[in-house]
Amino acid sequence: MYRFLCSLRFAWAGIRHAVMTQPNMRIHLFFTAAVLAGAWWLAIPRDDLLLLLLFIALVLSLELVNTAIEAAVDLVTTNRHPLAKAAKDAAAGAVLVAAAASVVAGIIVFGPPLYRKIAEWLM
Repeated sequence: MYRFLCSLRFAWAGIRHAVMTQPNMRIHLFFTAAVLAGAWWLAIPRDDLLLLLLFIALVLSLELVNTAIEAAVDLVTTNRHPLAKAAKDAAAGAVLVAAAASVVAGIIVFGPPLYRKIAEWLM
């Protein structure tokens, strides 16, 4: 049990580091809060909410991996090197792909209920 608790503490330290040092992580968390508030306001069905939660977890997880890769590359070299750039760019690209897919999923999930809500207001 002690090892498990230590693992949780280390994981939390990594999350905290990313939140404190990475502006993009804070942006992702802001949009996470906005999406969850919107899902509550629009009474998004459970299955759609699960989809949103999976995309949120994917984006946040990849941002954590991106932070880890950037830190590891910075530890290995302070010089500009094409492979260091490739590693950092690929990690950032993974976050971008996940974020873009999340936006598409958000449009699909939020579109119809948001349209209905706006139509109610206009009537």
